[in-house]
Amino acid sequence: MQGGQRQPGFDPALGKVDTEVDGHLLLITIDRAAKYNGFTPQMARQLAEAYEQLESDPALRVGVVRAAGKHFTAGLDLPRFAENMKAGRSSWPEELVNPMDLTDRRRSKPVVFAVKGICYTLGIELMLAAEVVVAADDCRFSQLEVNRGIMATGGATLRMTERAGYGNAMLYLLTGDEFDAATALRLGFVQKVVPAGQEEAEAIAIAGRIAANAPLAVRETIRNVRKRIEEGPLAARAEFGKVQSGLASSADAAEGVASFVERRPARFTGA
Repeated sequence: MQGGQRQPGFDPALGKVDTEVDGHLLLITIDRAAKYNGFTPQMARQLAEAYEQLESDPALRVGVVRAAGKHFTAGLDLPRFAENMKAGRSSWPEELVNPMDLTDRRRSKPVVFAVKGICYTLGIELMLAAEVVVAADDCRFSQLEVNRGIMATGGATLRMTERAGYGNAMLYLLTGDEFDAATALRLGFVQKVVPAGQEEAEAIAIAGRIAANAPLAVRETIRNVRKRIEEGPLAARAEFGKVQSGLASSADAAEGVASFVERRPARFTGA
């Protein structure tokens, strides 16, 4: 998937998800701009393949998800997913990393999102599964599944409630009302709001700062935070000693000490 290469038979009308390697970063681009980047099953698979690429390549440390055109995504192209929904089947490949982080095939490396313009339904659920979200100040968000007779099943019911509390989550989950970037920031759905056009550069800059840190420590931090959310603070706290002992014995920890003593930037290898 590197460099935007696609398998024979690729149909541009169905959209695509391209990847580009930039040092330790994997830049992931959603591209069906003529249709507001509405997702097709083909795009869903390619996004999962991009996440799998990030996870499986030891040289890659952070993913950045961005979109072509003026908008991030209008969500799912519903008619193309209707049969799977009726059958209760997932449209995400089970053998690949799940971009929603809702299956056992989980991502251990961080992802930073750059969202802009319209970011509806699937777009919100994808960004809520990421570590950091940068939003353009022109963003328009809506979790509008109830307006279409279905329920949000990509994590919004879990993560909107976790971030914003029951009442705030229900206001938007049950009405489908649109909300702006300032509201998304206030509710904890995004972490930074920047002038439109600057969101991608800011997301890449944040990803670069994360990638400069010790990869093992970054991954263990993500894992411990997830454990706290899913299993509670006692379960997360119980691992502190064991995890810290393993990290402190790593080559990266030795490099961290050496860089401190020598007053220079650390050069971490992930070992």
